[in-house]
Amino acid sequence: MDSFWDFLWLMIVAFAFVAYLILLFSIITDLFRDHKTSGWAKAIWIFFLFVIPLLTALVYLIVKSDGMAQRSMASAQDAKRAQDSYIRSVAGKSSAEEIADAKALLDAGAITEGEYQTLKSRALS
Repeated sequence: MDSFWDFLWLMIVAFAFVAYLILLFSIITDLFRDHKTSGWAKAIWIFFLFVIPLLTALVYLIVKSDGMAQRSMASAQDAKRAQDSYIRSVAGKSSAEEIADAKALLDAGAITEGEYQTLKSRALS
């Protein structure tokens, strides 16, 4: 029975440690996202995060929680915009757009009817 309680205590401590690490990394990430805070202030926050970890983390969350949420949301929106832009750049055009472009080239005399049919069949396949 004693080993069960030891195992349970180990799981609770491990969970608390992982939760603290996640909190620590999110605070440090937020510190580097914050462009309004000076370098010295960031250094002081990081110093106290390692000297008095739990108290400093709680104070940071109380003092900077609003800005932390805004910076996190802005970062997520930037990442989504970049991802959407990348997807649009590699996705190419739809079949209808490719056929319309080929038709415009045919009408301009840049390609022949045979080349147009080849491009059309490639777009439809």
